[in-house]
Amino acid sequence: MGTKLLIIDNDLSISEMMTLHLESEGYEVKTATDGVEGINFFKMYEPDLVLLDILLPRKDGWQVCREIREVSTKPIIMVTAKGETFDKVLGLELGADDYVIKPFDIKELTARIKAVLRRCSTRETPGDSEVVKFENIEISRQKYELKLCGKSVDVPPKELELLYFLASNYNRVFSRDQLLDKVWGFDYLGDSRTVDVHVKRLREKLDGVSDKWLLKTVWGVGYKFELLQ
Repeated sequence: MGTKLLIIDNDLSISEMMTLHLESEGYEVKTATDGVEGINFFKMYEPDLVLLDILLPRKDGWQVCREIREVSTKPIIMVTAKGETFDKVLGLELGADDYVIKPFDIKELTARIKAVLRRCSTRETPGDSEVVKFENIEISRQKYELKLCGKSVDVPPKELELLYFLASNYNRVFSRDQLLDKVWGFDYLGDSRTVDVHVKRLREKLDGVSDKWLLKTVWGVGYKFELLQ
């Protein structure tokens, strides 16, 4: 069975165009025309990747993305006419892995699908037991699990990936652009404030957990996970 894609888009002409091209590339494609149907199809079909519009009937793409992220880390690419920086940042903060603006070049979309699938295949390799541990914190990339003081803490996939990357490269400073490249893994079309937002949310979760390490801002440069003496 080939790689399974789910298109959630109520524009039938675009949906049909994507389906024809992607099937010719060897993908198995299913389509849904509204948000409720999209969620149901996701649960039944268990796709490897979702192509998600935002302006959907019944449930918009923002809500669909939230609900998928509550149960799965499968990659999501937003494919939408909403091209403002705010929309891009919001989509990425909700857990989307990439953001493509309509109208788009179908070959570029296909390349982005392949790139996202490669990254996710790497991060979900069976037997990957990579775990980062310091005092009162344990980050498992395989399980997508964060434990603080021995207790599991709910954390969105991108926040966990960012924390894992910084902690596994402790005491090294990374710029916002470097973090976007290493964690989000694509040419980000917008400003880098999404990194600041993710760091802020992580700090709220990590506040008071340990005095042996901290998530530190290096002013004018970026961020690092610093081990304290």
